[in-house]
Amino acid sequence: MRGSLMKVLPRVEAPPDWGVDPVPPAERRMSFRQHFVLWFNLGIGLLVILTGALLVLPAEDHGLGMAPRQALLAVVVGSIIGVFLLSLMSYAGARVHVPTMVLLRPVLGIRGSYVPSLFNFLQLVGWTAFELWAMSWAANHVVKTLFDFDAYLLWLAVFTVICTSFALGGPIVVVRQWMEKFGIWVMTAASLWLTYSIVSSFSLGDVLSQTSTDGAPFWVGVDLVIAMPISWIPLIADYSRFGRSDRGAFAGTGLGYLLANTWFYGLGVLLVATVTLGDLSNPAVAIAGAIIVFTAGWLALLATLAVETDQAFADIYSAAVTAQNVFSRIPQRVFIILVAAIGLILASFLNMVTYEIFMLLIGSVFISLFGVMAADYFVVRRQVYDAAALYQRDGVYWYAGGVNWLALVCWAAGVTVYHILNPSLLSNFVEGVQGLAPEILTGYGGSLPSFIVAFVLYAVLSPILLRGGKKQDVTQGAA
Repeated sequence: MRGSLMKVLPRVEAPPDWGVDPVPPAERRMSFRQHFVLWFNLGIGLLVILTGALLVLPAEDHGLGMAPRQALLAVVVGSIIGVFLLSLMSYAGARVHVPTMVLLRPVLGIRGSYVPSLFNFLQLVGWTAFELWAMSWAANHVVKTLFDFDAYLLWLAVFTVICTSFALGGPIVVVRQWMEKFGIWVMTAASLWLTYSIVSSFSLGDVLSQTSTDGAPFWVGVDLVIAMPISWIPLIADYSRFGRSDRGAFAGTGLGYLLANTWFYGLGVLLVATVTLGDLSNPAVAIAGAIIVFTAGWLALLATLAVETDQAFADIYSAAVTAQNVFSRIPQRVFIILVAAIGLILASFLNMVTYEIFMLLIGSVFISLFGVMAADYFVVRRQVYDAAALYQRDGVYWYAGGVNWLALVCWAAGVTVYHILNPSLLSNFVEGVQGLAPEILTGYGGSLPSFIVAFVLYAVLSPILLRGGKKQDVTQGAA
């Protein structure tokens, strides 16, 4: 009896901390199924529903004001584009077996990789704060509704402790001992019940016939959808480096996240299109209240919150791994505790106005960066990196003082194109920080153009302007 119980209950292991070095062959244990489980879980959550809701919420409620039919199409198109790029980086991480920021060393230079490390650390601290904020407000709303007990800060502390514990356990422990045994089953059951409750309460034809005269352009909506999978690209290799095979990492990541992202963005659109949410001064509470109504109770919401901890775990863990790319001698656990503490403090005073713009700014920074990286890995070097040179001063990836300035220029060009096509993004961000209601975002959508510009510039100029190239690399064997 005791033996059977121990097989089910989670086990706490002390994970090895080899920092940013390649994962040893014995530790490359993640199968296709485990990649699928991880990214299906990470693609599901309250914030994903909330982001889907932003597509159709009107501008005065901090949304894009799109018609439901247009928003659902944006969900499909944006998910396919964003998840394909995410899967490509998962594939590269599983071949080289190093974290994402180290994977950027061959293209940006060893010191050049410190620049995206800074951006990634900041965005992951921000994501940690948003996850803790959304979970805590939603859980507090449930308890306050049922028992008239208001304790947001208490819930914030509880979720911070849980997510920090997961991060200290590491990906292998969390996937095998929590997600595979409990998380995916709890989340799938809750998601199916929530979906049935929402879909059975309205006529799909009536929803699709709804129109909007002042909504944001279609491709701006696609950008908001792409932003979610793109936000995971800077940390994807932190997990795929544990993969048994590159193909398993590519397929498991892609199928798991595409299913979850499309599903939950779509739920957010349908939720707003079919129910009056009431006071939207805090959309996380409004969405939580709607879920409670649709599920005739609070179990589905609590199940959603339980799996939301997976996303905060990933943010905290990868922020620590990112910091180790710069400060490799500091133990991972130190950064994990630091990131969790900062996230807790920020979550104490976050507001929803900044969240939507934060999402789009993430897309503007990172999608062009990975256009450069994809050009270098798949075109210039033909999937061949020298693992030893990733850590060598004055080696092939040292460039000029540790920086590949051409890659930084191509990255900056992509970011510039994004903002030229979306001129209202920065002004809306400033207004959001000031607590003002933003206007409807205008523009043409910058994700694909910025990726293409950065990709083409580097693919064309790198062989011409840089010496050595792929000839100096030696084959990095795939697991």
